[in-house]
Amino acid sequence: MDEVTLYERILGISDPWFVEHVELNAEAVHVYLGYDSGMALHCPICHQEARRYDAKPRTWRHMDTCQYQTLVHCDIPRTDCPEHGARQIEVPWAQRNGRFTHLFENTVIDWLQELSINAVARRFNLSWNAVDRIMRDAVARGLARRTSPDITHLSVDEVSRKKGHHYVTVISNRQGQVVGVQDGKDKDSLRSFYAALDQQQLTAIDTISMDMSPAYIYATLEEVPAAKRKICFDKFHVIQDLNKAVDGVRKTEMGQTATGDRRSLHLSRYLWLRNEQNLTQAHREMKAHLSRIATKTARAWAIVQYAKGLWDYSYPREAERAWLKWYGWAIRSRLTPMKTAAKAIKKKLWGIINAITKQRTNALAESINAKLKLIKVRAKGFRSNVRFQNTIWFYLGGLNLKH
Repeated sequence: MDEVTLYERILGISDPWFVEHVELNAEAVHVYLGYDSGMALHCPICHQEARRYDAKPRTWRHMDTCQYQTLVHCDIPRTDCPEHGARQIEVPWAQRNGRFTHLFENTVIDWLQELSINAVARRFNLSWNAVDRIMRDAVARGLARRTSPDITHLSVDEVSRKKGHHYVTVISNRQGQVVGVQDGKDKDSLRSFYAALDQQQLTAIDTISMDMSPAYIYATLEEVPAAKRKICFDKFHVIQDLNKAVDGVRKTEMGQTATGDRRSLHLSRYLWLRNEQNLTQAHREMKAHLSRIATKTARAWAIVQYAKGLWDYSYPREAERAWLKWYGWAIRSRLTPMKTAAKAIKKKLWGIINAITKQRTNALAESINAKLKLIKVRAKGFRSNVRFQNTIWFYLGGLNLKH
């Protein structure tokens, strides 16, 4: 097999395209392509046959040949369409206005799945912007190809791009696939996602797991039919709010504790946040000691432990009775942070009951959040929400990214 046939195979081209010749110099392999002048040309817009106008020279980078960089050159014909004027015809080895062949971009996409943009740029001797452009084009291509994802069971969570108020709202399905990314974390952020769905899709939503953010609740109640039967408040966030109440009690009680015991109570913050089954013997002994010193904190901790056991009911009425019993205990505890948290939970009890009986959590959304933290560390931050959103789609959108 000669070099002309070899590169025709490598580039996947056939009539009317062909390899004219191949040149090798000290720096690169140059592959020159041509178009059969005897073949008719067609306007790339209306696809009507048109005469040749001229040819425009273009160059693309291809996969390296051994240690040599490989460049593909071609004078691409332009048609003289009576309706659309001079138009460059499409080529099968690269996208319009692209600087790289399909095979080269697919290889960069594979490497981006494992490495940061900076690392890939160094690996292929490209600029950061060139690699970013390949990523953006891949996401645009994947989103254009995407069919309607499964939105029967949704999870909603906010993710910070960096410290400060720089958030995006991420909507995912029960397969762990991102189905929506919106700028910000306010009511309009989630409403924008719902606005892109038709009425049939909105009606098909069965559950929406979220934290107790008023913005997400109001947006869902306004846009989704029968939303109050579908919203499920995530167990993790409910317990997180209760743990904050325990910590609030601990901080208050520190000021009422003997000076010699304050340091021990101060250092015990994370001890009170641990699950009972995760306590070591040393932890149990420490907690038993502190419970005699900080009785209010111990009582708040016991209230939270009781709440953690209220998520295994099958029937709404049973679950509601159990939670109302818990509410009575919390509200009579005379612990202000715990009473405040209990009142907030009672107002949202309907969503907690939904989560219990429908067995929904935000576990997959939290998993996505954890993956995004790793991606942020690898990328060393993002300059804008647009870049951050594009990265979320690239890694977690389940898109068909390649040519």
